[in-house]
Amino acid sequence: MNEGSERARKAIARCREIAECTEIAGETTRTFLAPSMQRVHELLSGWMHAADMAVRVDAAGNLRGVLPATEVNAPRLVIGSHLDTVANAGAFDGVLGVMMGLALAEEIGAGRLPFAVEVVGFSEEEGVRFATPFLGSLALTGELDASLLARKDADGVSVAEAIRGFGLDPAEMTDAQLDAATFAYLEFHIEQGPVLESEGCALAVVDAIAGQTRMQLRFTGHANHAGTTPMGPLRQDALAAAAEWVCEVERYAGKTRGLVATVGKIEVPSGAGNVVPGMCAATLDVRHAQDAVRAKAIQHLLEFAAAAAAHRGVRLDHTTTLDQAAVAMDAELAKVLIENTGHATNGEARVLTSGAGHDAMILARRVPSAMVFLRTPGGLSHHPDESVIEEDVEAALAAGLEFLWLLGDDREMLNRLVKNARVYAGGAHA
Repeated sequence: MNEGSERARKAIARCREIAECTEIAGETTRTFLAPSMQRVHELLSGWMHAADMAVRVDAAGNLRGVLPATEVNAPRLVIGSHLDTVANAGAFDGVLGVMMGLALAEEIGAGRLPFAVEVVGFSEEEGVRFATPFLGSLALTGELDASLLARKDADGVSVAEAIRGFGLDPAEMTDAQLDAATFAYLEFHIEQGPVLESEGCALAVVDAIAGQTRMQLRFTGHANHAGTTPMGPLRQDALAAAAEWVCEVERYAGKTRGLVATVGKIEVPSGAGNVVPGMCAATLDVRHAQDAVRAKAIQHLLEFAAAAAAHRGVRLDHTTTLDQAAVAMDAELAKVLIENTGHATNGEARVLTSGAGHDAMILARRVPSAMVFLRTPGGLSHHPDESVIEEDVEAALAAGLEFLWLLGDDREMLNRLVKNARVYAGGAHA
């Protein structure tokens, strides 16, 4: 039996075991600090303790294990991803990144590197329970503030109350922040898309995480009888205005390189087959690696929506629910990882921009950050059938080990990264 394959199989098996920890029998659904997360912590804590890691759960419910360095007060590298899921999820989104960090810690062993390795399983990234994402990683950057702690779920339970219900104290949130010695953050994640599979690539290094705007649009016309209201200016059809705009969203994004724009939800409240739609609500999701391109797209699409509405005597209202700037990954870390992934796959490393948000975009505000994508068979993610390929997991582990040993051997590079991290902490990288 190949030793390399064995460690990949173990990581995959652990992901599937974690997937059995769920709020709903027969599927994998695990939201922020739900009871099912207790069992996840039990499993992961046991594996971390067996790897000689110091384990704790911080005030935001993040599970954290630290593999000690050769010296006390050493620099620290954080490897992590999230443990929560969307409804009826698969076994690998988020969780694989945590299992990869654990596998690397097991492979290295305590006291063999000049820097500590901290593996973090974030309590929340998906934004399902409280309709806002990244609660776990925001705690590490000191941004899980009073307004977020007061946010309530559908049952009226606040984030702070959920934390207390899990046996933790939100008053201790400052202790969840990154250790001052942290010099870098690394995240492994399934691609969540079809690009790597279509190109026959196992791995990719992420150069940036696309900026994202989410909006709600409301077209308000006048409901009337479908049979007695003639076509033309006497109709104020809200759905017709929205439909014209939806087609423009697809057309505009299709001709703009790298832009993705989606109307994922459209509703006609009180709609009926024999009624001219008087109101239509729609969502808009726009993403691009360059904020200027995204801003230009938003401006155009809002202007088009306003014109389509005005042409039909319909009023347009809109609100922005998320406006996240694009986040570049650290260039030096990415350069090293590109070489490592190339060696691990015996080929040229692929570089991708992430269209989805990840915890790395939050950590990048405070510390140099990097990401490695693994191929997603079928492009499936946030789906019960999502999967990974054992050889890809092994290649990612090999690349990760090469990365860690290189940092351990190259003190000049390590010192440079530590110095760069101080610049990040001071905000001068912005």
